[in-house]
Amino acid sequence: MRSITATMFVTLDGVVQGLGRPDEDTRGGFSHGGWGPQYNDEVMGRELATGMAKPGDMLFGRRTWQDFTAAWGHATDGNPFTRHMNAATKYVVSRTLENVDAWQNSILLRGDAVDTAAELKDRPGNDLSINGSASLVRSLHAAGLIDYYTLLIHPLTLGSGARLFEGPAPLTKFELTRSVTTGKGVIIAHYARR
Repeated sequence: MRSITATMFVTLDGVVQGLGRPDEDTRGGFSHGGWGPQYNDEVMGRELATGMAKPGDMLFGRRTWQDFTAAWGHATDGNPFTRHMNAATKYVVSRTLENVDAWQNSILLRGDAVDTAAELKDRPGNDLSINGSASLVRSLHAAGLIDYYTLLIHPLTLGSGARLFEGPAPLTKFELTRSVTTGKGVIIAHYARR
């Protein structure tokens, strides 16, 4: 059975919306987009590269896959993150996409997110990682399918925006397996489900 790891960039007040740029996700009138890049540094880059050094497949919700496709799908910059993401098998959970031909090595999983992800997790293969895709993470967490979290906790509050855990989330206990603090105050915490 494969494991599922969710890597989420999150503020102190739990916001996960619009990390990368002002226009990334303005749903609900969110006006704080682009809050994350100012906190990038060498320590964060090394820590993320360590996670990407292991072989694995990626799991996406529709919205994040489309955003990543635009940002990474046609990049040829030699960045190790670009190489990793372009080479990885990318499973995309969606009820609305017709195809996922826009980004190489993408496979469409039609139907209910929890059912399709559970079925994929039960198949033999590489472990799965989710980067972003907060709605998918919430659904899979509620179903008990997330095995590990890597949370990049940023030292700011936004006061509004979609939060990592909105709505019902079951009582779930995790063990802190490792943590690193970056030079810009981001705590990178690795948790394993008990």
